Amino acid sequence: MSPLAIGAVVFGCTFGGALFGMRLRILLPASNLNDASKDTVRIGFALIATMTALVLGLVTASAQDTFHAANQAVREAADSVLSLDRVLERYGPEATGLRADLKRLVEQRVEMAWPREGTGELDPAYRVQLSEELVARMGSLAPRSDEQRWLRTRAMNLGEALLDTRWLLVAGIRTSISTPFLCILVFWLAATFASFGLFAPRNSTVIAILLVCALSVASAVFLVTEMNQPFRGLVNVSSAPFDYALEHLGR
Repeated sequence: MSPLAIGAVVFGCTFGGALFGMRLRILLPASNLNDASKDTVRIGFALIATMTALVLGLVTASAQDTFHAANQAVREAADSVLSLDRVLERYGPEATGLRADLKRLVEQRVEMAWPREGTGELDPAYRVQLSEELVARMGSLAPRSDEQRWLRTRAMNLGEALLDTRWLLVAGIRTSISTPFLCILVFWLAATFASFGLFAPRNSTVIAILLVCALSVASAVFLVTEMNQPFRGLVNVSSAPFDYALEHLGR
């Protein structure tokens, strides 16, 4: 389910819970709505609201860490690509084909992480195979001097560093928040809003406030799920480092 759909579900459940609470108040007998009952219900749902806030805070921090880690990895990978291209250039004409294949591989990785509309996606495992083949071809270079030998070692190290991040783009297109967790969180939020509506007066001002609160909570959940998919949606990691690298590869 997309983050936008998740946000819409959260909004519907929370605001619907508030309206359900208002409706339930009409059906309950007056003896169930005395001050003692109100205090007990408020204390109970205050506990649920506190747990929900703590969980949302932890999830938000985790999503932010995931987003920043992906952003940092993209920057480091782009730097490694440029360094690798320069090392291969210094190696000599024997590495010209490797430089061209490196640029083509980077273009494919950029397309996988930030696909353009109407373009098809290659199998991620196939792209990983291309990366491994490129590194293997670097190892097959036959240096004729100590400098070329050092440059080949340097190229191999940079290539292996890029391979270490080969699954980052694949993993980053899927959210790490589990469906059962989201279901429980939505249930807590809906129950909390139902408690709001249970004792709230039925007027347009209260309904408008509950609507704004439900929209705010849904927006928070939407942002959390968006940040857990760093390469998809409205809030995503910028492709600028790789775009810059592509402009300078092969020059």
